[in-house]
Amino acid sequence: MRQRLHIAVVGYGSGGQAAALALARDGHQVEIFERVPAPGPVGAGFLLQPTGLQALWRLGLLDEVRALGTPVSRLFGETPAGRAVMDMRYADLDPRLTGVGMQRGALFALLHAAIARESAIHLHADCAVVEVDCEGGRLRDARGQWHGPFDAVVIADGSASVLRSAVTGMRIDRPYPWGALWCLLPESDWPWVDELRQRYRRARQMAGMLPVGRMPGESVRKLSFFWSLPIAEFDAWRMAGREAWLDAVATLWPQAREQLGQTFDVGVLARAAYRDAIPKRWWRGRAVLLGDAAHAMSPQLGQGVNMALVDAVSLAAQFRQATSTADAFDAYERERRVHLSIYHRYSRWLTPLFQSGNDGIAVLRDLAFLPVGKLPLARGHMLRVLAGVQSGWSGCYPLDPAFVAEFNATKNGPVVADGPVPNS
Repeated sequence: MRQRLHIAVVGYGSGGQAAALALARDGHQVEIFERVPAPGPVGAGFLLQPTGLQALWRLGLLDEVRALGTPVSRLFGETPAGRAVMDMRYADLDPRLTGVGMQRGALFALLHAAIARESAIHLHADCAVVEVDCEGGRLRDARGQWHGPFDAVVIADGSASVLRSAVTGMRIDRPYPWGALWCLLPESDWPWVDELRQRYRRARQMAGMLPVGRMPGESVRKLSFFWSLPIAEFDAWRMAGREAWLDAVATLWPQAREQLGQTFDVGVLARAAYRDAIPKRWWRGRAVLLGDAAHAMSPQLGQGVNMALVDAVSLAAQFRQATSTADAFDAYERERRVHLSIYHRYSRWLTPLFQSGNDGIAVLRDLAFLPVGKLPLARGHMLRVLAGVQSGWSGCYPLDPAFVAEFNATKNGPVVADGPVPNS
C-alpha cells in the first residue's frame, strides 16, 4: 500500500517495539499503547537465533546487537553423572551462523532508543487498553477514553492477551504446569562463555546458564541462570528457604552453585510462567495479532522473542506489498502460520521430556535423544529447528544472503565462503 496509515500497537514488548519501528520506517504513523507507567524489560536473558537476528538486521540494529550480546555456538545438556543428552552446534548447520545470547534489558534499550529517534511514533505509557473495536479500529483504555479510529491495530500484549478474544476464539489456550526461576549473574570466570549449558535430573530438575553479554553503557558481561520449577510449588520453594534450594542446586550442578556465590540473594530470582496459545485466526476487521498474543508456546525451543521479531518485519513487508489492510493481514497470517506450525507441536511434545514428573520418558530421553540427533536426516532437521529456519515439516525459512554474509563477516571466528543456508 502506498498510502500512509495510522496504526496502533498495543504492547511494548520486543514484538510490539519491533513492529512499531518497522512500520514507522515504512512511512506510517504509529501510536503505541503500554499499560506500564515506565516501560522496561521483563525477564533475564534469551538466545537470539538467526531468524531473529535477521529481523534485527532488517531494522538496522545488527551491529549494536552484536556489540552487546555474546555469540553462542553450542547448546549442550547433560545429566549430573556427566552423560551428554543434547549436543547441538550451529556450525553443523552452517559455519557462518551462531546464536547470540542477550539480556532482555539490552534489546529493550536498543529498540527503545531507535523508537525515540522516529518522529512518526508516539508512546502512550500508563495507558492500559481493555477493549478493541476490531471493525472500527478503535481502542478503549482503562479510564474509559476511546482512541482512534486507526487504519490498523496490532495487538501485541503477550501470551495472556486480554484483547485476543475480540479477534478470535482459541484452538488451544492453557498454561503450562511448569515454570522457572530466573536471574542474571556476572560472567566472571564461567568456563563455557560461548555455550548454552543445561543440567538435568530426569525431567524433575533442570538448570541452565546462558551467556547474555552486557547492557548499553556497562562493561560487566552477564549469564542468565534459570531453574525449572512447577508453578504449584513456587510457594513451597519459598517456604523451604534459601539453604535448601542452594543445596539442591549444588547437588544437581556444583559449578552453577559456585557461580551463584556464597552471598547469593534468592530475592533476585524472578518467576516465569508460560502458556500454550493457538488462536483460530489472527485477524478480524482492522485488528491483527502479533508475537505471543498470536502464538504463545513453551520456551523449550527458545523461539518466543525470535518469532515475535520475525512477525514484526513480516507484517511490515506485507503492508508494503498488499493493496488493502485485509490482504496484508491475510498474507501475513498465512506466511507466519506455515513457519510456526512445527514449533507449536515440538514445543508441546518436548516440554514433558524436560519439565515433568514422568521419569520414564526422561530415561528414554537420556538414552535416545543424543543418538537420534546424530542420524543424518534427524540431525539436519533438529539443527534447522534450533536455528528457527525450519518452516513446516519440509520447508526452510529463507535467510537473506546479504544478512548471512554480513553476519559472517562480523562474527568471531573465520569468514566462510558465501552460499545458501543448507536445507539438510
